[in-house]
Amino acid sequence: MSNLIEIRSLSKAYQRGKQTVEVLHQLDLDVPAGDFLALMGPSGSGKTTLLNLLGGLDKPTGGSINVGGQRIDQLSAAALAKWRASQVGYIFQFYNLMPMLSAQRNVELPLLLTKLSAAERKKRAAIALALVGLADRASHKPTELSGGQQQRVSIARAIVSDPALLVCDEPTGDLDRQSAEEVLALLELLNREHGKTILMVTHDPKAATHAKRVLHLDKGALVSDSAVAHA
Repeated sequence: MSNLIEIRSLSKAYQRGKQTVEVLHQLDLDVPAGDFLALMGPSGSGKTTLLNLLGGLDKPTGGSINVGGQRIDQLSAAALAKWRASQVGYIFQFYNLMPMLSAQRNVELPLLLTKLSAAERKKRAAIALALVGLADRASHKPTELSGGQQQRVSIARAIVSDPALLVCDEPTGDLDRQSAEEVLALLELLNREHGKTILMVTHDPKAATHAKRVLHLDKGALVSDSAVAHA
């Protein structure tokens, strides 16, 4: 299986006053297309920083990031924004839905950056909502939905452009256990049946069991990379 992601000697440092804080140090990682990877480790270990770099939300201090044959670390800000819009779907802990918009309109938002007609945007949003089991909630606003339903709307928004890569930052961190399991089962479905490559930051060992591999980071370095045994 070919790699969707290849990173080499990846480093990221931030300036805090006169102090340089290195968050990631000379990291190497391959992620095959169709993988489902859970990123774990203590707070400050570099998990979210790595996720943001791989999703094109931030740029590295050193090293290279190749996603689908594209060196994203070399792209201009404008080219990177265009790449993100078509290639990456984002799922966050707190949903980030627009409260004044319906579920349908929230899901359509990424498509406003495309040349699709209003009718085509609506059609694609409806398909995405049906895939996450919320076809009957299309006209509901976020305040009329449960936390689990809001997260499923955010997943529909993430997949509406049919990206190859989904990046998830604590996607179940604000959910009760039942809602969390429903969201994790949905991510497994997207990985297994729709071929999405998924990178998920989580502190929850139970959530990590839904992935195919678990990557442990500590102090900006990869300390273990293990397969998950599934029954």
